Parts: sequence; structure tokens; C-alpha cells
Amino acid sequence: MKVLAIAGSNSGVSMNKQLVAYASTLVGGNAEVEIIDLNPFEMPIYKHDREVEGGVPQQAKEFAAKIDAANLLLLSLPEHNGTYSTAFKNVFDWVSRIQGRAVWNQVPMLLMSAAPGARGGAGVLEAATQRFPYHGGNIIETFSLPFFGENFDASAQKISNEEKDNELKEKIKKVLAIETILEK
Repeated sequence: MKVLAIAGSNSGVSMNKQLVAYASTLVGGNAEVEIIDLNPFEMPIYKHDREVEGGVPQQAKEFAAKIDAANLLLLSLPEHNGTYSTAFKNVFDWVSRIQGRAVWNQVPMLLMSAAPGARGGAGVLEAATQRFPYHGGNIIETFSLPFFGENFDASAQKISNEEKDNELKEKIKKVLAIETILEK
């Protein structure tokens, strides 16, 4: 099984990168895990005129190919003003312009968010769970980690809150069980 772990951030110190990296360690088994950073997929801001003049950038096609090669997506999104980060939204917009495909291509997904506050990225999770199914999103589970600084041990690179850690582990088991059923 190939797992693609994505943080929807271009920050070098992203809490969502830390969360998705930790979640990827919980997959276990013989899974091949690839953690990708959005920075290599930086493209000009989507504009119809750019698409007409030059087509879809190669970076968008490469991002889409990584999704297509995966059996499972782990996606952790930061919340910027109640929705996706600009870096993520731009990649999403460009990939959506590739003819003949849906962005997420029905690959089973665990959608997550981490945030410093009490809502734990609830706004971005709500936006994504409503929008992604229109773009081939097959969201099996969602997970929110509020109060990141208190609930995540940055030195150990793991969730320190036992209840939230167990919740994530159970959700990963559920997503893996769905993926195992789909492989048969």
C-alpha cells in the first residue's frame, strides 16, 4: 500500500506538517509512506489567462500523479481565516484544471487539522468536507487537534494528549480497514 501524506502548508515550522508526519508513522505494516511538502509545487497564482497562455503547470501534473499513485491520503490542513492556506488553495486550483480528472480521484482520505486554539481547525475541516466530494474527495474520517502547543510534544514528534492520540490511532485503523477492503 502506498500512503501519501500531505500538509497543506508551505511553512517550514507548520504544526500540520508535524501532525501529518506523526500520523504517517501510525500506518505501520508494509506501507510505503511519502510525505510531501507543498513548496516544490509552488506555481503562479491560478489565473484563467495563464492557463490559456501556458496550460497547466508541470508541478500541478506532478502533484496529481502522486495522488493517483496513492492508495491512501493523509491530509492535514492549516486554517487561515476559516479556510485553506493560499499555498494549498493554489495547488488545488491548478490540479482542478487538469482535464479528465477529479482532484482527489476518489483515493480514500483521512482529513486532519491542527491549530493553536480551541477549535482545532474546525473551519477548514468544515470547508474541506463540504467541498472535496465535488472534486473526487473520498473522506473516510476527520481528525482535529486543538491547542497544538499543549497537545503535541514537538521534541518527541507525537501527540502528548493520550485521549487525542488514541482518537487518531482509532481513526487510522478505520481508514486502513476501509483501504484493505477496497484492495480485495
